[in-house]
Amino acid sequence: MENNKNYLLTDDIPTLLKQIAIPASTGMIFNTLYNVVDTFYAGLISTQAISALSLSFMIFFVIIGLGYGFSSAITALIGNASGNNKFFLASLYAHKGILFMQILAVLLTIVGFIFSPYLFQVLGASGEYLNTSLAYINVILAGTIFFMTNFALNAILVSKGDTKSYRNTLIFGFFANLALNPLFIYGFWIIPEMGISGIAFATVLIQILNSIYMLYKVLQTKLIHFENLKYFLPHKKIYKELLTQGIPSSLNMLIMSIGSLILMYFVSLYGVKAVAGYGVGFRVEQLMLLPALGLSSAVLSLVSNNFGAKRYDRVQETVNKALKYGFIIATFGIIFLYIFGKLIITQFDNDPEVISYGYNYLIVEVLIFYAYVILFISVSTLQGIKKPKMILYIALYRQIAAKFIIAYMLVVILDLDYIYLWVGVLVMIYSAAIFAYIYTQNILKKLCV
Repeated sequence: MENNKNYLLTDDIPTLLKQIAIPASTGMIFNTLYNVVDTFYAGLISTQAISALSLSFMIFFVIIGLGYGFSSAITALIGNASGNNKFFLASLYAHKGILFMQILAVLLTIVGFIFSPYLFQVLGASGEYLNTSLAYINVILAGTIFFMTNFALNAILVSKGDTKSYRNTLIFGFFANLALNPLFIYGFWIIPEMGISGIAFATVLIQILNSIYMLYKVLQTKLIHFENLKYFLPHKKIYKELLTQGIPSSLNMLIMSIGSLILMYFVSLYGVKAVAGYGVGFRVEQLMLLPALGLSSAVLSLVSNNFGAKRYDRVQETVNKALKYGFIIATFGIIFLYIFGKLIITQFDNDPEVISYGYNYLIVEVLIFYAYVILFISVSTLQGIKKPKMILYIALYRQIAAKFIIAYMLVVILDLDYIYLWVGVLVMIYSAAIFAYIYTQNILKKLCV
C-alpha cells in the first residue's frame, strides 16, 4: 500500500528538515500577519476595540496553547506508530485524536462562556468596554470546535511530514481576512454591520473553510476514513496517552503566558515608555524566531517517526542537523537585527525614549537566539520520543521561578538599569537551554545502548 511507504524513515535528513521546516515557517509568518490585520481593523473601529482584542487574547491564548500542546501529542503518537509499522494503531490515534480535540473544544466553550465576563471584570472591563470584549470573545468561543478540529487535522498531516497544507491555509487565511474583516465589520447587502464581532466572525468562517480543505488533505493520507465510525469513539487507553503526552506541552504554552505577565510587571516598574519599547522589541524579535519554530515542527515529525522505527541514529542526526541549521538561522537573525534593529523599531514608534528602550531590549535579547534554538529543538525531541514530562519542569523554571527571582533581585532589590533585567533573563534562559540539551542528549544516549 503506497501510503505506508514512509519517506521520513529513508530520505536524506537535511533535505527533509528543509522540506518540512520552510513551509511551516512561511505559514507562521502569514499567521503573524493575520493578527496584524485584525489589530489594524480593530483600530479603525475604535481604541476600545483594540483594547478589547488585547483583553480577549488571554482567553484566546488558552485555546491556542491547548491546541498546540495536544496537537503535538497527536503528531508524536501517530509518528511513533507509523514508524513502527503499526498503521492500524496510527489510524486509531488519528480518528480518536480528532474527537478528543472536539470534546476539549466543547469544554473550553462552556467554561469560556461562563467565566469570561468575570475574568474581564477582574481585568478592569466594565460598561461598553466589557460589552465590546464579550462581543468579540463570544464568537471566538462559539467557533472553538473549528480551531481544535484544524489543530487535530494538522497534527495528522505533520506526522506524515506535510506542513505545506497548513501553510496553504494560513496564506489563504491572511488574504481572506483582508477581504472579510471590512465586509463583516461594516456590512454589505444582506450582511449586517457587526463591528468588532465581525472580526471574530471572519476568523471563525476562515477556520471552517480551512477545516474543509484540511479534511480533504487528511483523507488522502488514508489515516482516517468514515467506513467505521466506531474508530472515532473515545478510548480510555488512547485518551490517557493523549493526556500524558499533551498536558506537559499544553501547560508549557500556558506557563509562557504567565511568564510574560511576570516580565511585563517588572518592565512596568521602569515606566510606560519602557513597556512600549519592550512591546515593540518583542514583536520584532518574535518575527526573527519564526524560522526556528518551523524547524521545531520538522524535528517533531522526523523524531517521532524514526523513534517509532527504532532508527535512533536518524533521531540523533535529526537533532544535530536541526541544531546546526538553527544556529545558522540565529546568526543571521542576530546580525540582521544589530544592523537594522533600531531602524525597524522606529517604524513602530518615533519617541526617542521608546526607541532606546526597544533597542536596549533587542541588543541583549538577540544573543539569546541560540538558547531558544536549543530549547525549541529539545522540547520537540522530548515530545517525539514520548518523554514530555521534563518539558513542564523546564517551563516552570524559566518562565516562573527563575524569571521572578532574577527580575525581583535585579529590579527591586538592586535597583539596576533596564538593560540589566535582560542580561539576567539571558543568563536564566541559557541555563535552561544547557540543562534541556544535556538532559535530552542523555536520554538519546540511553536509547542507543
